Amino acid sequence: LAEVKLYPQVLINVRFEQQREIIGLPQIQTALREAEQELAGQGRILLRPSGTEPLIRVMVEGSDAEKVNATAKHLADLVREQL
Repeated sequence: LAEVKLYPQVLINVRFEQQREIIGLPQIQTALREAEQELAGQGRILLRPSGTEPLIRVMVEGSDAEKVNATAKHLADLVREQL
């Protein structure tokens, strides 16, 4: 376990009223690609609908806590916009 490096992680749940397929939208896909490039291989992003609640889960993990927070907030705001 000593070799496992723990990174800061942020999870933002975006609640919706009416379910829509938004993850495949071009604006979302472009933002995801840009965010992954910003992390430059030093983290990961997970954007998925919850299986049990009316939520889109936005999770960002990376070596730079400030960048992780900003990226998660940006993606969550974009998801809210698209809903």
